[in-house]
Amino acid sequence: MIALERRAAPSRFWAYLTPPLAVLLTMAAGAVLFAMLGKDPVAAIRTIFWDPLFHPQFAAYSRPQLLVKAAPLILIAIGLSLGFRAGVWNIGAEGQYIMGAIAGAGVALAFYPMDAWFIFPLMVIAGLLGGWAWAMIPGILRVRFNTSDILVSLLLVYVAQHFLALMAVGLMRNPDGGGFPGSRNLQHYPAAANPELFPGTGMHWGVIAAFIAVIFAYILLTRHLRGFQIRVTGAAPRAARFAGVSPGRMVLFCFGISGALAGVAGLFEVSGPSGQISINFHAGYGFTAIIVAFLGRLHPIGILLAGLLLALTYIGGELAQFMLDLPAAAIQTFQGMLLFFLLALDVLTNFRLRIGKRAPV
Repeated sequence: MIALERRAAPSRFWAYLTPPLAVLLTMAAGAVLFAMLGKDPVAAIRTIFWDPLFHPQFAAYSRPQLLVKAAPLILIAIGLSLGFRAGVWNIGAEGQYIMGAIAGAGVALAFYPMDAWFIFPLMVIAGLLGGWAWAMIPGILRVRFNTSDILVSLLLVYVAQHFLALMAVGLMRNPDGGGFPGSRNLQHYPAAANPELFPGTGMHWGVIAAFIAVIFAYILLTRHLRGFQIRVTGAAPRAARFAGVSPGRMVLFCFGISGALAGVAGLFEVSGPSGQISINFHAGYGFTAIIVAFLGRLHPIGILLAGLLLALTYIGGELAQFMLDLPAAAIQTFQGMLLFFLLALDVLTNFRLRIGKRAPV
C-alpha cells in the first residue's frame, strides 16, 4: 500500500529541493514531448536553455532580452506572491496588466505631441492606478458579497482583452496609421518612450522598478508589521483575526498592490519593448507570473531568480520556434509543465510517502 502521511511540520528539505527538481522533470518531460513532435530533444533543450546565453551567434541579442522579458514577470509575480501568502488568489493579473497599459498609453496619447518632462511620470501613475482599479473589482466583490476572487479576477481578464481590442480599433487607433488597428508607436514619442538606459543592456525603467519591487517586498515581509500580518493571515486566518487583522482590509490591500504592480508592468511594456496598444498586446505575462511566484516559493529573491529562468524559456522558446520549427503551443505546454511538476512535488513538503502492507481491518 502506498499512502500519504501528513508531516508534523513542513519539510524544509523538500521546500528547497522542489523548484530545481521540478525544472529537471520539466526538461525531461519536455524532451519526450519534443521527440513525439519529431524534433531532436537534446537540440531543443539546448536551444531553449543554453544557446540564448552562450551561443556566439545569438547571445549578443538574447542576453539583453533576458532583462526585458524578466522585468514584467518579476513585477507581477511580486504582487501576486503577497496575496498568495495571505490566501488571496488574484488570478487576473493579465487583465490588470492590460488595463495599466491602456491607462498609461492613454495619458501619453492625450498629451501628444507635447514634449514635457512630466508626461512619463504621469503615465507611470496612470499605469499604477489602472491596474489597481481593475484589481479592486474582484477585491470589493469578495469583501462585500463573498464572491470567488479566483473566478471573478479570471473572467475580468477576458473583459480587459475585449476592451483592449476596442481601444486598438477605436479611440486609440493611430489616425496616421492608414486604418490599421493599433495606437501610435510610443517609442517614437520621446516624452512617453521607455528606451534602454544603457545601450545594449536591456536595462530600462521597468527593470529598475522590478528590482525595487523585490527589495520593497523583502523589507515588507521581513521587517514590517504588514508583512507579519500577511504571513499570519495565510498560515492561520483565525489567529490573524484574534490578533486584530481585518480580513476585508487584507483582501483589498493584496488585490490593490498586486493590481498596481501588474498595471505598471503593462505601462513599462507598452512604452518600451511593445511600443503601442494593439489587439495582440497581451503576451500572457500575467499568467506566467503565477508560475514565477510559486517557482520562487513566494519569496522575493526566489521570484527574482525564477523570473530570469522563465524569461529564458520565453527567449529560448522563440529561438526554438525559429531554429527547429517547434510550434508555439509546444513551448507554452513546456512552460505549463513547470507549474504542474512544481505543484505535484509540493505535496512532499507537507506529506511523506509510506509504503507497506495494508493494516487489517
